[in-house]
Amino acid sequence: MSAPVTLDRREGPHGEVVLRRRGDHHEIIANGCFLMDTSDGRSERRLVDAAFEALTTATGPGPARTTEKRPGGPALLIGGLGVGFSLAHAAADPRWGGITVVEREQAIVDWHLDGPLAGISGTAVADPRSVILRTDLLTHLRAAAHRYDALCLDIDNGPDWTVTDDNAGLYTPAGLALCRTALRPGGALAIWSAQPSPEFEQALRNAGFSGVRTEEILVARGVPDVVHLAVSPA
Repeated sequence: MSAPVTLDRREGPHGEVVLRRRGDHHEIIANGCFLMDTSDGRSERRLVDAAFEALTTATGPGPARTTEKRPGGPALLIGGLGVGFSLAHAAADPRWGGITVVEREQAIVDWHLDGPLAGISGTAVADPRSVILRTDLLTHLRAAAHRYDALCLDIDNGPDWTVTDDNAGLYTPAGLALCRTALRPGGALAIWSAQPSPEFEQALRNAGFSGVRTEEILVARGVPDVVHLAVSPA
């Protein structure tokens, strides 16, 4: 593998964030911890599709909900912009209505708006359904003025492997209660993880979610990524 080249390095409110190029791909490092790169992306795309499938299974085919952005499609919240695969995939699907992305690192937002990652997400960022909010996910969930049909969350390497200590609050009973409150009845919760967590599956059930399951996604290298799926009470 080629040696990485650092393109940008910034100190933010939650520590250091670095964008590197390695060969033809880019990778994001937070506080020395590898988060993600552009070499694959299938699990980030599957995160979005699995949420839509869970939503339509819970509500029947062709959900006929309205959003504040566009009538006729479910409202999606993506937690964590990352390298942009989830946003780009959602925006390429006309079935979604409003697409809200919550990202707390200004550096990552900048890399997508006018930086090296704009090639992945530029079309999606310009989509009239898309809104990027520069804020913390838990802060947004507490203050959300309206509910979503699906939450696709990818802010850590999983519930057992958080990027920063304060992220752990998302996976507690209080954090999962916020997710339930932010979802409309029958809404879908999908959480990306680098590894399965039976304990987290049980935490989802304890929080009142139904249809709890974990889906493995084969990736180009290493062990499979997973998506934890759950449905809010109808």
